Amino acid sequence: MLCMCLVSMQVSAQFQWPDGIRAAVSLAYDDALDSHLDTALPELNRYGFHASFYLTLNSPTIKTRLNEWRLAARQGHELGNHSINHPCRASLPERSWVEPHNNLDTLSVAAIVQEIHNANVFLLAIDGETQRTFTPPCGDSRAQDGNYLTQLTPLFVAIRRQGKPLSDMQQLQLHDTPTWFAINPSLQELKDYVKAAETHGSLASITFHGVGGDYLAVDADVHKQFLAWLDNHRDRYWVESFITLSRYIHAQQSVH
Repeated sequence: MLCMCLVSMQVSAQFQWPDGIRAAVSLAYDDALDSHLDTALPELNRYGFHASFYLTLNSPTIKTRLNEWRLAARQGHELGNHSINHPCRASLPERSWVEPHNNLDTLSVAAIVQEIHNANVFLLAIDGETQRTFTPPCGDSRAQDGNYLTQLTPLFVAIRRQGKPLSDMQQLQLHDTPTWFAINPSLQELKDYVKAAETHGSLASITFHGVGGDYLAVDADVHKQFLAWLDNHRDRYWVESFITLSRYIHAQQSVH
């Protein structure tokens, strides 16, 4: 009981999640990988959780498993924008895999913004949605001639960036929403991240890549146990797609 009181004392007096919820949880999956369709989606659907899948549109799964992505959208999951070709800065450490034509260091802001705009058009053809959110490939923001993310505000409801949960939801800038790119996390680390958001009544945004396969993966059993833990705490945590949560946050911020 003491712990519950301490949590409630630190939650913003202005911003409130619905139905007494203490924190929201946004689960995202980058790069349109096979393990998302094979492993993550069935587990999410088992619990009725909606997530955000940030599709890299040159991924092989877009060609070979397009109907499954369309089904995911019909099931209530968000298909987010993660660019067409996944451009990243080759000059940063451990980026030898970045191909020259996808090197963000040599691409202009105009070129990358055009690619991301075109990705929105492709996504519209997949799911029919006109509003969505964005996660920058590799978390990079700088192109050859400047910060390209500043040019994307009109295109998206919100943008995810690397960072820790905020302590004050009224201060959250939706186009700079902090997220944790979780690479091989333990179950306890995932729980602790959500609990940290609960302390402040904020948003726990977690981004995965592979799930039990592919690369930068979370263990499939850890992922399954984490979803089961969230399911057992529905009275405390609202698990929903980032687009839905962003719309709610915007509405709450607008009235305070």
